Amino acid sequence: MAYLLERDTLNGKEGRAFCTINGQQVEMFSMKKIQVDSSLEEADMKVVGTRLVQKKTTGITFSGSMDLYYGTPQFRQMVYNYRKTGAMPYFTIQITNDDPATSVGRQTIILYNVKVQSLPLAMLDAETDILTETVAFSFTHFEIIDSFNAPAQLGAN
Repeated sequence: MAYLLERDTLNGKEGRAFCTINGQQVEMFSMKKIQVDSSLEEADMKVVGTRLVQKKTTGITFSGSMDLYYGTPQFRQMVYNYRKTGAMPYFTIQITNDDPATSVGRQTIILYNVKVQSLPLAMLDAETDILTETVAFSFTHFEIIDSFNAPAQLGAN
């Protein structure tokens, strides 16, 4: 049986992320972590003559969250602008995994119509020396610009 060699596991620190907000590209230099998820919605499908309940995919939801070092002003400004104007700003996020030590290459994904769902407006914490915040978001579309390659070599038993 073939298996993945350790040299082709991805280092989570090797990469970058950018937001494009109102046409301006902002590097996410304070990011600790970003995770982007898809959630498939399903409906039960039952057929006479069997007890089996099948699942039919009926929709998809896209969401994510970013853990940042506290102090990134752009997202709080979006919420503030929404409160003042009633118009919620949308933006894009581009995420690239690029670990030069692997043979799998890099992956770049762009998220479109990103909208902030929640974030802290202000923080103080006597128990920590470094404040961090989580920004939750949703989006409506994504595009894969670069895809990972298959590993150049696999291990074998």
